[in-house]
Formats: sequence, structure tokens, C-alpha cells
Amino acid sequence: MNKTSLVYHDLFQKIEEKFYPIGSYLPSEHQLCELYGISRETGRKALATLAEDGYIQKIRGKGSIVIEHRQYEFPVSGIVSYKELAEKLHIKTQNIVYDYEPDTTLPVTDFMSLGIELTEAPVTAIKRIRVIDGEPAIIDKDYILKSVVSEVPKQAAEDSLYAFFENQLGLIIGYATKEITMMPATDEDREHLIISMGAYVAVVRSVTSLTDARAFQYTESRHRADRFIFRDFARRTKK
Repeated sequence: MNKTSLVYHDLFQKIEEKFYPIGSYLPSEHQLCELYGISRETGRKALATLAEDGYIQKIRGKGSIVIEHRQYEFPVSGIVSYKELAEKLHIKTQNIVYDYEPDTTLPVTDFMSLGIELTEAPVTAIKRIRVIDGEPAIIDKDYILKSVVSEVPKQAAEDSLYAFFENQLGLIIGYATKEITMMPATDEDREHLIISMGAYVAVVRSVTSLTDARAFQYTESRHRADRFIFRDFARRTKK
């Protein structure tokens, strides 16, 4: 591990343990040099990574302030597995599979709502709770077409579906079509996400396809609204 990573992880740990609580300032770049025996550039890179990961905000003339980071930014425009994202964000997670049906049927309308034309077909249905830092934050409902993936072991669902698809089956995931809506929480949401009556959830529906254009997975991710943030990059173009 290089010096930048060592400093990053030490500061990250101290933020998590509230040695540097929300609203406090981290040591300046000059102070980091003295504390860790590093160059100013190394300290600058460590702070930049903390800012990129959403732990601090740099304020000109004042320094780096620790900010509320319990909203977890999940990419909507990209394709990344939950396990990969958790590792990138350095968050403690747990997958709880609370419903596993190896042979059921998904109504065609679920796929067609995202512009994917399929006939009703057998799927493996998996429902999981994503627990983040000890708190249930997301319900993921995955439906995998058996015509493409004949069997999905429960163990794969408890770990990483994408790792199973790519590393064990050799599938090459190409792209996904997604939509985001805000909806009132259902009884199922309230039970598993521990939210109150009248709460809302952010629902991300997606259909994932392989590079040969075969749609094979329909996913409905239901996020606690107070833990969900959508961020994308947009560039204005003139005609």
C-alpha cells in the first residue's frame, strides 16, 4: 500500500470512529506532512480521494470539513455490482437473501416497461436486503432469465451475482436500460427497511443485457429515500 493510501485509510478510519466528527476540520496539508512524514502532494491526494468519496468538503481558505456521508451514492448511468461498489466506497455491508425461487415466471410487462420486448418466460427470482453499516438500506429484487442462465446458486446471490455471471459463466455484460421513480413504501418495504408508514422509497428498475444484445436480468432496487442520492454527469451541447 502506498503512502497516499495509508494516509487515506487512517483518516477514513478516524472519521468513521468520530475522532474527526461531522463538522470538524481535518489537519491541513502542512499538518498532514508533519503528522505522517509525507510530502504535501501525498497529503493533497489523500484529501482529494476523501472528498471524491464524499467524506469531506474542501472549503477555500478554511480547509477540509467532515460532512454527513450516510447517503450512499450508487451509480445509475453506469453498470457496477453492489459488491464492487461497497469495496470502492469502503462501507461495511451484508447481503440477506430473504426470498429465493429457482424456478418461477416474471410477467412480460416488467421487461416491456423499459422497452424490452420479451415473452413471458421462466426466471430465477431473488430478493435481497442490502445492509449498510448495520442498517437495512436497499431491497434488490432480481429476475434472471433461465434461457440464458439456467441455474443461479443461492450462494452466488449471497455473494455477488455479477461475479458469478462473469467469472464462473463467462458472460459478458454489455449495457442496461434504467428508470428511476419515487414511490410510497409498500408493506414489504416497511418491514425489511424498517421505515414508517407514509415513507417513500426511490425505485430503480433496470434491464441488463449482454454484449450480444440478449436481455437476461430484470432488477428492481428499492432504496430508502433518506439514504439515496442520484448523481450524473451532463454536458451542454449547442446545435
